[in-house]
Amino acid sequence: MRHLGAMGYLVESGVDEYMPTNYSISLSNPSIASGYLVACACTSAAAMKFHEFARERAWKNPTDASDTSLMYAYGTDKHLFAWLECQGYATEFNQLMVGYHLGRKSWGSPGGFPVQERLIDGAIVGDEVPFLVDIGGNVGHDLLQFKLHYPDAPGRLILQDLDTVIGQITDLDPSIIRMGHDFHNEQPVKGARAYYMRSILHDWPDKVCVTILSRIKEAMKQGYRLDMMMMTLLSSEERTEASWRRLIEHEAGLKITKIWSDGKSAEGLIECELH
Repeated sequence: MRHLGAMGYLVESGVDEYMPTNYSISLSNPSIASGYLVACACTSAAAMKFHEFARERAWKNPTDASDTSLMYAYGTDKHLFAWLECQGYATEFNQLMVGYHLGRKSWGSPGGFPVQERLIDGAIVGDEVPFLVDIGGNVGHDLLQFKLHYPDAPGRLILQDLDTVIGQITDLDPSIIRMGHDFHNEQPVKGARAYYMRSILHDWPDKVCVTILSRIKEAMKQGYRLDMMMMTLLSSEERTEASWRRLIEHEAGLKITKIWSDGKSAEGLIECELH
């Protein structure tokens, strides 16, 4: 306890008496606590052994999703998300993703992306018509926020993620359709008004991203949208605007309509459509 006090994690208020700090109190938040479990229990070796991984590959930038530092460190052929599941930490990862949204504006919040003008106006109306597909949307945080702001949006709201993630959902508006789907495979929902991904492509190298984008492109309808929010475990990379344009326009064959940013958030929204 004294060591924790000396490190500033607790306040020593008397002899063998301690008070919590904001930091230690934060650990009682399930999302933050889950983050430490995910980071330390089954992924930390990827960072600790990265120097060995990189040295054996002549210090080249890792771009192969089937050859990552995590796979090297743990002697597995599983990618991060499959690894978390087999180690029993998929629930903690989902809880961590809940925390990721805390304090962040939803992409559809008033004053941000103009949902009414860009998506709702001109949309085909119908109970069976797909309106918005959230690809890799975890347990539905973004769709819940979207429905809160736009309860009368036309058509169906569809949440897609792996079957194991969808199966863990315990509380979701019943009007939101749950669908098990691996975004590496063919997109089963055709012609939605918009397909949305948040912090998905930054997890993957360019070659895999082109496949993911191609699956969506095949399902898109002319004039409709793909909206992506972007923000080393996966041999992925954080990209510059020029890198995004090269990936999306030159390699995946989509057209970037506009990059939206409020100037305050670390995230921006890339709006794309078919050529």
